[in-house]
Amino acid sequence: MADAIEMLETIGRSASLRHASAEELTHILERELAPEALVAAVTQEDSSLLHAMLGSRLNQVPQVVQTPGREEEEPEPEDEEDPLTSVIPSRPK
Repeated sequence: MADAIEMLETIGRSASLRHASAEELTHILERELAPEALVAAVTQEDSSLLHAMLGSRLNQVPQVVQTPGREEEEPEPEDEEDPLTSVIPSRPK
């Protein structure tokens, strides 16, 4: 697995390899005797094969963490008066 990680680092550092097509990258990896799982991940363009080889899981952060922070608004104090009685005068009985 260390070889696969080193190869991935090399691909990431090299602009020509990073932007190479899947076919070109497959030929290079086969020539360098890369692990079969890495070659299969590139050939099939399926990163899940790479995750399985490295024993990692996808880390999906919930979007609620990515929202900007906001302060809680304090509730306004309620008046004891009914708002309608201040607008509509009461009729004498």
